Amino acid sequence: MSRQKFWRQIRLPRFAGEANLPDKTYGQELSYCKLRFMTKTVLLSHELIGEKMAGPGIRYMHLARVLAKHIHVVLAAPTGSGPTPTSATFEMRSFERGVWHSIADLLADADVILLPPDLANEFPQIADLPGSIVIDGYNPLLAEWLYSYDGLDAWQQRMAQLRRQYFVGDFYICASERQRDWWLGQLEVQGRINPLTVRADPTLRRLIDVVPYGLSTQPYTGSAPSSPIMRTVWPGIGAHDPVILWGGGLWPWLDPLTAIRAVDLLRSRLPDVRLVFPGTRHPNPNLHGLHTHLDAARALATERGLIDRHVFFGDWVPYERWADVLRESDVALSLHFDTYETRLAFRSRILETIGAGVPVVATRGDATSEIIERFDIGATVNLTDSAATADALQRILLRPRSEMQTGFAAAQAEYAWERSAAPLLNFCRAPQHAADHALTRERALSTDHDALLKKNVEMQDLLQRYENGRFMRLMRRLKKRRD
Repeated sequence: MSRQKFWRQIRLPRFAGEANLPDKTYGQELSYCKLRFMTKTVLLSHELIGEKMAGPGIRYMHLARVLAKHIHVVLAAPTGSGPTPTSATFEMRSFERGVWHSIADLLADADVILLPPDLANEFPQIADLPGSIVIDGYNPLLAEWLYSYDGLDAWQQRMAQLRRQYFVGDFYICASERQRDWWLGQLEVQGRINPLTVRADPTLRRLIDVVPYGLSTQPYTGSAPSSPIMRTVWPGIGAHDPVILWGGGLWPWLDPLTAIRAVDLLRSRLPDVRLVFPGTRHPNPNLHGLHTHLDAARALATERGLIDRHVFFGDWVPYERWADVLRESDVALSLHFDTYETRLAFRSRILETIGAGVPVVATRGDATSEIIERFDIGATVNLTDSAATADALQRILLRPRSEMQTGFAAAQAEYAWERSAAPLLNFCRAPQHAADHALTRERALSTDHDALLKKNVEMQDLLQRYENGRFMRLMRRLKKRRD
């Protein structure tokens, strides 16, 4: 019998270093039980992990590092991800999206399985596993998907696929108290807020809690890199030019055009100002078809005579050099529109900017703008106000960093990854099923889209037969009257 099969049968939690132990007899294996027991937690990332990563992949890598200090962690990422980082204290595995046998053995004996909503639909078999399931709802996909669908038919199909997440989870995590309120509403509609879950915990923190995107100051505390990444490397960006960093993508709910107009106003006051969009091409090829503002932004910068002089567009920066990009930036910029997505968003790249001690100018309205105001580490502006944005950028560029040092220290302490991940770590140390687990897992196993479509067809057929029967009865009554 293999060591893995042995542990699966007795269902004892893992302990530190178990994955690297040589094969042993049962007696030798059990002697290691004197060590501190650790549960096995598997984090399933729907995004690639490797040289080029987006926010979700970065989040899972950091969560894995924090959790691995206390429990046995495996980080699984889609095929195409890079090798395990050299500094990793966790195991890495790969899987194929939607292919159950590529991941079944890894999950079979997991005590905790953490996954985003999409993977709950791609792997419905997870609902039938004995481990506790954590749904990571930090990225409100529903709000982003609204920009990908024009018709209701495709949208309703997508929503049907989303339903499983509401029933499969034993514990849910999100990025902010705003998101938690939204999630509580979603869970209430699906029947997850009920006498069983409320009796287990009247606060419902055992059902859903806040695990925000965290930050780390470690990458920015060492010496400066030996070679620059933007300054004097990108033609047109000098060693001492004021650099404004647009840290995120160019998604439909963001407002890079106001940023470009603001720089157009600002260049008469600060002739050497430079606005950099370093990440215009998402590393996940599945997202390359999603609409962005890239073409409109390039066109506007060209029209204003800013392209490659005051406004610069890159491709995607390798994550290992992202800290260097932040070191070379003087201020970060995060602008958005007033949308449904804005209300729920938690801008992950802005947290990394705060970790680096770079001040931020942001549009009011999302959760991260409240962090900037609360700790006085930048400035906030009204929606689409290019003049106010230009004024705020100038003010922050001229303000000494030392005046914001206390605010940065407080924000960095509050949003440190170790603190952000605490509710998740507590659950993984003592995993449990939700109070209504027996009821919800049955529903999770029966909410696949094909079954829903079949049920819908059956209902329509039943209605049609009913209508046909009523029509026939009416015809018989009319015939009797004629006779």
